[in-house]
Amino acid sequence: MPVTEVAGTTAAGPITRSSVARVGTATVLTAGCGYAVISLAARDLAPVAFSVFGVFWGAFGLVTGAANGLLQETTREVRSARYTDIVPDRRTHPLRVAGMVGLVAAAAIAGTAPLWSPLVFANARWLSVGLLSAGLAAFCLHTTLLGMLAGANHWTHYGALMVTDAVIRVVVAAAAYVSGWGLVGFLWATVAGAVGWLIMLIVSPTARAAAQLRTPGSTTTFLRGAAHSIIAAGASAVLVMGFPVLLKATSQQLGAQGGVVILAVTLTRAPLLVPLTAMQGNLIAHFVDERTHRLRALIGPALLIGVIGVVGVVAAGLVGPWLLRAAFGPDYRASSALLAWLTAAALAIALLTLTGAGAVAATLHRAYALGWVSATLASTLLLLLPLSLASRTVIALLCGPLVGIAVHLAALARRRR
Repeated sequence: MPVTEVAGTTAAGPITRSSVARVGTATVLTAGCGYAVISLAARDLAPVAFSVFGVFWGAFGLVTGAANGLLQETTREVRSARYTDIVPDRRTHPLRVAGMVGLVAAAAIAGTAPLWSPLVFANARWLSVGLLSAGLAAFCLHTTLLGMLAGANHWTHYGALMVTDAVIRVVVAAAAYVSGWGLVGFLWATVAGAVGWLIMLIVSPTARAAAQLRTPGSTTTFLRGAAHSIIAAGASAVLVMGFPVLLKATSQQLGAQGGVVILAVTLTRAPLLVPLTAMQGNLIAHFVDERTHRLRALIGPALLIGVIGVVGVVAAGLVGPWLLRAAFGPDYRASSALLAWLTAAALAIALLTLTGAGAVAATLHRAYALGWVSATLASTLLLLLPLSLASRTVIALLCGPLVGIAVHLAALARRRR
């Protein structure tokens, strides 16, 4: 009996405009909450302290970005089961596997912290390590539940889980701002939303039903596919959310300029990468449905991303510097050229994210991982150039992703032949 019949919760039908609209609405709300947290932190903290918060924000984004590999593999497995009538000999419960992965990952972070935490966390080191470990363990369950909801076409609940995470974060950040909790409060706010999956399971029968879904194959098979996705998602997370950590690792001193560059990178990429990351479930499900025309299926989303990116580049150059000063204070100054180029770099990473989703849907796990790892290695090497912090940041974020895009497209073209 296929997994769809076992669970009884997988809705039929392709990805529709309605489902994209629902996730899009949730994405707007999520992005707004993310901006609110960053804005509150920037207003409450001086640039030097904000750079400390920005590094922790990036570190949590890095590890949870890697955990998003669970979302990708779960979505693909649940979705692909709709297109086969083969009776599986074994079935896997993804949510239980995610709990196991989360505990192992949290233990690995805590156990290795003495080796790397002095280089990453300048303040509140052990609190940061504890929050990072616990937050990651919870997020593994969160992202896997998202994948199960996406694979089963429960897009309203998928969006609700996204929004729950974001709202919890902004509530804790607002409390930290009002109470004068300072840096520590914003560290708690960063990870607070990771309990959203538990709230969703308590209040939603649909989420509880989706959580019972099982996928064909053994746990080993699921983990093998998830491992490739996690490696690639981890590499992508370095460029997307964990870039402040990479920037600090390749710089002797960040200081106030580092705080400005980190904020500029975060703000210029969010309009493209926040919704695109949130729609990973939609994209993978769409490419699975279009499994006979995957290269052609890339064209429409790529054109839409390109148009939005070009508009963003122009807007960043025209009003970006003023908006940065008006929103975050006179200490945050960046040139029009820097903001425009950083927005163009965000467009390159967005296209890499899109081609990566196509590779996952095609079960090209090795090519998917190789594309992101190649892009990250190229960006890391470019960050070592003897240039100013701003210049090497732009070059690394703009040129590195082009390597990964080439890897993904070459693999998809070979699969088509």
